[in-house]
Amino acid sequence: MRNFELEKFFAEWEFKAKYHMTASDLESWTVKEILELDGSAESDLDNMWLGYTEVRGGPEVRQAIAETYDTLSADDILCFCGANEGIYATMRGLLQKGDHAIVVVPNYQSHETVPLEICQVTGVVLHEENDWRIDMDEVRAAIRPNTKLMVMNFPNNPTGAVMPKEDLDTLIAILREHGIYLFSDEVFRLMELDEADRMPQIADIYEKGISLNVMSKAYGLPGLRVGWIASKDAEALQLIEDYKHYLSMCNSAPSEFITTVALQNREPILHRNRELTRTNLAQLDTFLADYPELFSWVRPKGSCIGFVRYSGEEGVESFCKTLLVDHGILFLPASLYQSELLHFNAQHFRIGFGRGQVFKDGMVALRQAIESR
Repeated sequence: MRNFELEKFFAEWEFKAKYHMTASDLESWTVKEILELDGSAESDLDNMWLGYTEVRGGPEVRQAIAETYDTLSADDILCFCGANEGIYATMRGLLQKGDHAIVVVPNYQSHETVPLEICQVTGVVLHEENDWRIDMDEVRAAIRPNTKLMVMNFPNNPTGAVMPKEDLDTLIAILREHGIYLFSDEVFRLMELDEADRMPQIADIYEKGISLNVMSKAYGLPGLRVGWIASKDAEALQLIEDYKHYLSMCNSAPSEFITTVALQNREPILHRNRELTRTNLAQLDTFLADYPELFSWVRPKGSCIGFVRYSGEEGVESFCKTLLVDHGILFLPASLYQSELLHFNAQHFRIGFGRGQVFKDGMVALRQAIESR
């Protein structure tokens, strides 16, 4: 497979840059803060047996995850080491050489790179001029007799777009007619700026729906490395599980325990993270409004990231490089989101607004950098 350009870029710069202004996760918590949400948790963790956990995840963590869905049980959950392993195992487990897949663009690169190593893939673009929406006629046109799977990500990375209810209803009707699986990357769900925009989880509403989620984004706990696939399709889950045996096999027992505590006490975690996101976004709105000749965007409706269009004469790639090298400000330029499937407008950079003090300090540094031009 081709290099994972976004993650390769992060491997080089994420821990070197002074101001990480493109993070896609919320401000993290400490182990102590999470355990304090449950009075007996610290003692239970101290006395934990450090043996293997179950391949699908222990009963307690799968039950805690299932309770975040409307209609699922613990039997419908398959845990992974983070979300990326879940993406990889799903594509490898479900797709074969003679299949065809449809992938929404722009996206998190593994959504398309992994399927492209297996079978034929068609891209369907999000249209910026229509609030980053999918054209359902383009979905219909992309379907072939051998189409097995469609892959989408909402709230979207990098745009923060959310699919309107009427679009989702239409999409599911189209896919149901053809018996096509829908893999829905939902890692930014619960971070909607308006709860009215929140989409249902695909595994709850579509019999061939496969939902992906993780503790890294909305919960701000990427260090746990716990993600999961949820689906009512038992056959699909088994195929994906079979592939997992070649990967992590099982999760860390302490990580599963802390995940269980966090999910059972998720409301204070989510409340803090939502308030932080809204506060930071208000500051970002003010900044963008102060430089309309340079910046514009379709304001994100979900997640803690957005895709900002840059109109400076030097172009977005030079702009981001200068900020990084001269000012220590890290953004993701649009080149890291270029797709092998189709081209989309590339004058954007991804900004993240889910972190705490580093975001505040970064906004000060960014304004100083713009004013010193």
